[in-house]
Amino acid sequence: MLNIEYLTNKDGDAIAVVIPIDLWRQLLPIPTEDASLEELQEAVEDYCLNKAMDEAVNSPLLTRSEALAYLEE
Repeated sequence: MLNIEYLTNKDGDAIAVVIPIDLWRQLLPIPTEDASLEELQEAVEDYCLNKAMDEAVNSPLLTRSEALAYLEE
């Protein structure tokens, strides 16, 4: 279980997220003190794409007709 916390303003709107440092290091293996905003964005995108590809490996392949039917839903 991830111990992610949300910080809220006085109206109860989420304004920030606090995540465990282990997860942060998985998301951003680059030294964040020296990273630019662009590098941070790319690191998060790379992490998400890699996770999606890992999950796709275990997904069944659909035939063309199955894929089209799925997209129509």
